[in-house]
Amino acid sequence: MRIVVDRARCSGIGICESLDPSHFEIGDDGALMLLSDIAAEDDDTVLEAVRSCPALALSVQPE
Repeated sequence: MRIVVDRARCSGIGICESLDPSHFEIGDDGALMLLSDIAAEDDDTVLEAVRSCPALALSVQPE
């Protein structure tokens, strides 16, 4: 599974980062950075962060 970011939709609010700081980080410029690959044991945390995005800027796709 991989995380896909629609950068045109991302508003940099940071809910994803607060829910899963090991995979998401909002930079000083307000841009979202993806930090690491998704391991199987991380699936639930990543999916919760993706579902919580108020701008609907995040999705996951199978590899």
